[in-house]
This record gives sequence, structure tokens and C-alpha cells, in this order.
Amino acid sequence: MPVNLRGRNVLTLDDFSGAEIRYLLRLAADLKAAKQTGIEVPRLTRKTIALIFEKDSTRTRSGFEVAAYDQGAHVTYIGPSGSHIGHKESMKDTARVLGRMYDAIEYRGFSQHQVELLAAYAGVPVYNGLTDEAHPTQVLADFMTMREFTHKHLSDMTIAFVGEGRDNVALSLAVGAAKVGMDMRIASPRELWPDSDFCTHVRGLAERGGGQFRLDEDIGACVEGADFIYTDVWLSMGEDESAWGKRIELLTPYRVTRKLMAATGNPYTKFMHCLPAFHDTETEVGQHVASEYGIDCMEVEDAVFESEASIVFDQAENRMHTIKAILVATIGG
Repeated sequence: MPVNLRGRNVLTLDDFSGAEIRYLLRLAADLKAAKQTGIEVPRLTRKTIALIFEKDSTRTRSGFEVAAYDQGAHVTYIGPSGSHIGHKESMKDTARVLGRMYDAIEYRGFSQHQVELLAAYAGVPVYNGLTDEAHPTQVLADFMTMREFTHKHLSDMTIAFVGEGRDNVALSLAVGAAKVGMDMRIASPRELWPDSDFCTHVRGLAERGGGQFRLDEDIGACVEGADFIYTDVWLSMGEDESAWGKRIELLTPYRVTRKLMAATGNPYTKFMHCLPAFHDTETEVGQHVASEYGIDCMEVEDAVFESEASIVFDQAENRMHTIKAILVATIGG
């Protein structure tokens, strides 16, 4: 059956079927090949896209801007202090203004409710560039990268997410993996597990999609046989620093090390991370954590991050290609 995503929102991967996810991945691969060979055809000429960023960004902003530029579209960046949103004007009113001027709107911020308000009132496609609950464009890039680094179909792959189980990337990975039939495991301290309603929902999706979902404190059992080990930052943006000590204590046993990579028993296991990563002390945060807590890395040791098994920068590049696929599929000519 042909797939038609024109006019669709991208708020969470729950919005898409497994077939639609695979369609976007094929389109992204085609667009990537076209860019690399110099034969890309612009399909977004004269389109305009508003980019709302309540949180700072490197990959999401760059991905949207370069994707739009390559395809002939114009973007307007609206930063944390660049509009009246939330101060003098509600998101509902903002949506009705921007929807009359732009062909699509991207939102990166804290609340999933805010991006849903945008989608409800804008009248044009709205894309979730990250909220506290979901990161769909990241996971599409992750799936694209997985396909590039293994001969397996998505439905034959095993991925283990190690760290905070209620992390927005972990949640989106679980939903997406269930939709395409993957074996998805989350290894996390029980205090940081997602709620039971979410787990029930994902298990239902996995049953229908032919996949599996496991949530466990046992990190060794979760990584056994994994094709990919994935982790994310321990310290969330905007989080009160008073909670850092407890979080670091909980998550230290879940750090991705060379020993953990070897524990998969799979010599081809790849390491994944959505970035930024605290794998050394070459950042202000890294230096502060080293000084306060006596550790030189957090979620992943530098030896893994810089190893041949690490495909994190391929993921970062593929953010742009999968974002481009979303734009072309939803508003392209």
C-alpha cells in the first residue's frame, strides 16, 4: 500500500505505523545518497519553516536548517528569548499566528503538551525536535544508522539501552523498536524505570509488531547478544543540581565501559549515543562533575566513545537526513 504522509505531524513515533517508519528510512537513505552524489532535487522550494527552540541545540537545529537549505526552503529560528511565547502570548495563540505564515513548525522544548497544542491549532505540520517525553527525529536517525552498520533487518536487531529508563530517548526508542519488531531491552535502576502504563503500552505494540520488550535492573542479561548498546546523558537539561549526586550514584553501575561492551558476547556490537556525551573532562560540566564527584566520565568511558565500535557521529549526521525525509514527506512538492 502506498504511504502518504503529506500534512502529517511528527509528535511521537506513536503517530506512525511500522510501514510508515520504514518508508521514512528509505526516503532518508535515498536523499542521503542524492546529496552525496550531487543529484539532489529540491522539493521544498518557496516553503517556510519556523524553528522554535526553548532549549539550546546543536544537532536538531543544524539538522533542520541544513535539510531545509538543501531542499530550497527558508527557516526562521526563534530562540528561548526571541518571541513572546509563554511570557505575553500563549502557545495556542502563537500556533495560530505562525500557522498563517509558515508551511511547518518545529518545536524543541520541555513539555509534550506544548508541542501538542501547536499541532492542534497551527493548521500546518508540527515536528517535535525534543520534549521531556519524546525525541522522534532522533530515533529515526538511530534506526537509519543501525541499518547502515549491520546486514540485519530492523526486525532482527537487538538493542540495549543502558541508563535512565524514563529518559526521553529510551522511551522513543522503545516505541519505535516495538513498531518495527526489534528486540528492545532497557537496563536501568528500578528507581528510574518508566511507569507501568508505558510498559504495558510498549509490550502491546511489540506483540502486534513482532518485537520484544524487556525492562530489567540486570545489565548483564540486557546486553547479552546485543547488536547495539545505547546510552544518554545522566544529567537532564534544567534539572536541579541538588539531584545530581543521587543520580550519579544510581547510574554509575550502568556506565558503558569496555567490559560492558565485551559482555554482549558479540564482537560486532556498536556503541550509540544521541549526544552531547560526558565521556571526559573537556567541558565545563565535565570538569565540575570531576571536581565535585571525583569521576572523569559519566555515562560512557572515553575508551568506548573514541573506539571503532562508536557510531555516534554517524547518528549525528543522520539526524539531518531523516529530518530532511520528514520535511519532504510532509510538505514537499
